[in-house]
Amino acid sequence: MGALRLPALTSIFTSSSSVRSSPAIFPLKRRLRLPLRRPFSAQSTTEKVVAPELGDGKGKVVDKEKDRVITPRSQDFNAWYLDVIANAELADYGPVRGTMVIRPYGYAIWEAIQEYMNVKFKETGHSNMYFPQFIPYSFIEKEASHVEGFSPELALVTVGGGKELEEKLVVRPTSETIVNHMFTQWIHSYRDLPLMINQWANVTRWEMRTKPFIRTLEFLWQEGHTAHATAEEAEEEAMQMIDVYTKFAYEQAAIPVIAGRKSRVETFAGASTTYTIEAMMGDRKALQAGTSHNLGQNFSRAFGTQFTDENGQRQHVWQTSWAISTRFVGGIIMTHGDDAGLLLPPRLAPVQVVIVPIWKKDNEKAGVLTASSSVKETLQAAGIKVKIDDSDQRTPGWKFNYYEMKGVPLRIEIGPRDVSSGTLVISRRDVPGKQGKVFGISMEPSTLVAYVKDKLNEVQSSLLERATTFRDSNIVDVSSYDELKEAIAQGKWARGPWSAGDEEESKVKEETGATIRCFPFEQPQGPKKCLMTGNSADEVAIFAKSY
Repeated sequence: MGALRLPALTSIFTSSSSVRSSPAIFPLKRRLRLPLRRPFSAQSTTEKVVAPELGDGKGKVVDKEKDRVITPRSQDFNAWYLDVIANAELADYGPVRGTMVIRPYGYAIWEAIQEYMNVKFKETGHSNMYFPQFIPYSFIEKEASHVEGFSPELALVTVGGGKELEEKLVVRPTSETIVNHMFTQWIHSYRDLPLMINQWANVTRWEMRTKPFIRTLEFLWQEGHTAHATAEEAEEEAMQMIDVYTKFAYEQAAIPVIAGRKSRVETFAGASTTYTIEAMMGDRKALQAGTSHNLGQNFSRAFGTQFTDENGQRQHVWQTSWAISTRFVGGIIMTHGDDAGLLLPPRLAPVQVVIVPIWKKDNEKAGVLTASSSVKETLQAAGIKVKIDDSDQRTPGWKFNYYEMKGVPLRIEIGPRDVSSGTLVISRRDVPGKQGKVFGISMEPSTLVAYVKDKLNEVQSSLLERATTFRDSNIVDVSSYDELKEAIAQGKWARGPWSAGDEEESKVKEETGATIRCFPFEQPQGPKKCLMTGNSADEVAIFAKSY
């Protein structure tokens, strides 16, 4: 089957005036059915390849055309992103417009995130549980700013069992309201506090501007909810969880996020304070990758969530909520991917090492496969996620391109000569061509395991270093509004002193398309003057266009 080209999907995943007025987000007439596999060459070439597995096993030479199927990032970042998702088999369109089917490889990345986070949540004293997906609409109405913030995105159920419902139901956009309803029944005394839970769930928000993984009608996430006896405990919890997210981003996803506090305009609907981690994508747009909210007593007062303190007085609890979602998968793609496709940090990669056996003659096959299986068993025993591709249907060259496109951090090649010498070849995904390939690595178990683990760590560190350099080189320090506008016009982030109000913040958004991403926790010392008003400023803010 010839290579299929993705249509111009920009109109599907970005808004226009016609899209804004209609819920038709993924036009079904333009749905693309992809073949199971497509050629994954970085450039259009016609080349001769040795394909014994496609011929008679004797190294028959065939002509094979390799068509470009991944748009270069520099040419069209959005098209590149969609091409990578399709070709790496991360996701596909759902039958309901605006939804996404997460395919096994994409879900495996999410599972890796879950596995890490589950450990951290339990280490910090939280327990997993589950709340219903349907929420009475009256719950949403109880907290005024919450309903105002979420009303445009709500999906409502008005008919059930063929009958009009007495009260319409909201399909969960977030769970603060139903959590408070239950907390009110469970919390009676200070002895019941703190109450700290987390749930892994799906949520629905009727988005009109969509992008796979980044913004869809339905997505997966974890949402933590806690109740405390004091304001200080709630603040400590909110800060603790944004620190957990920050550490995850740096150490697991190799994404150098900037952690900080959201402006009042950008604060979560119903929260007193919102903390965030902001990541710079490959197109220099910002991605809000995780948030932690100090809810104060806003929801507890709305729902009457109280406890009796040690002095016998009734008090409203202090609360937090915090979440990351499958949007992080999109962030990993857009931070590390290149023109060859996906590039995964080893600690989150579903497959850390792929073994490609290579043989030309039938009498070479058994020895190569035996050695390959032995290497696989050695690495698996050391806790390394390894796969061997011994299929006969594709050439080694095709497999090289395929697993590079899938972002597998390391590739091992084993041929007849390697079997004879007891060595193998290892290639790094993050270092293209011959520069990233090392020959003559011993198959001796202890030597091999140590080498592979070392290289995986090098890839992990390299990705973080590369992303950090890119981020830092695209943040501009500004001291005036004109400088801010110039930086944003160049597609960069602007960092400058800010003490102006909501009206001035809205003006920046209207005139530049940028918003305050956060007031970073790490602040420069010394006196500062607001870039907009010239008045004294205590903090610098970061402005950027965002997803």
